[in-house]
Amino acid sequence: MRVSREKALENREQIIETAAHLLRKHGFDGIGVADIMKAAGLTHGGFYRNFASKDDLAVKASEHAIADTKALLKDGLAQQPKDPLRTLIERYVSSAHRDDPGSGCILPALAADAARRDDPALRAVFVAAIQYYLDQIAKLSSAPPRSAGSRHPAAILSEMVGAVILSRVIAEDPLAESLMAAVVADIAGPSPENKPVEQ
Repeated sequence: MRVSREKALENREQIIETAAHLLRKHGFDGIGVADIMKAAGLTHGGFYRNFASKDDLAVKASEHAIADTKALLKDGLAQQPKDPLRTLIERYVSSAHRDDPGSGCILPALAADAARRDDPALRAVFVAAIQYYLDQIAKLSSAPPRSAGSRHPAAILSEMVGAVILSRVIAEDPLAESLMAAVVADIAGPSPENKPVEQ
């Protein structure tokens, strides 16, 4: 039975969305095409009607993951406009982000994998993601209350990504929480609730 153009596009988006989640969770080499297609509720045979290769899907899935992250970031900053840089840092360096790599940022989930692959298109996606964060951090750092001081956006981003990676390694250990709290405080300063009252 012939699939309509609309249904074919819907299936393609379903594959990309499923792959974006599973690749962040398992890594580029941690899950195969057959498992992605099964999780998407589609047959394996339909894969090559939509993508040239698994590498092609990896690029599309990474682009989709970045778009998701941008939307979440925009929504989060809209909810906390008073200190947007702290909001970004606290949402990024958090137990929620640590514990759900499949729905999180591609940088801590897949950057090491991408660095090992000889795929310029995939690397370009990661470069674009890094540049996006650097631009956002630079913009938010210049807004009041300027909690990051004069730190370079690249240093802030590296600390944020590194904190998520390391906290995933130590997971449930109390060290993970103290590590993340230390990074948030280092970048954004003490939490407003914990600041001493001025005399």
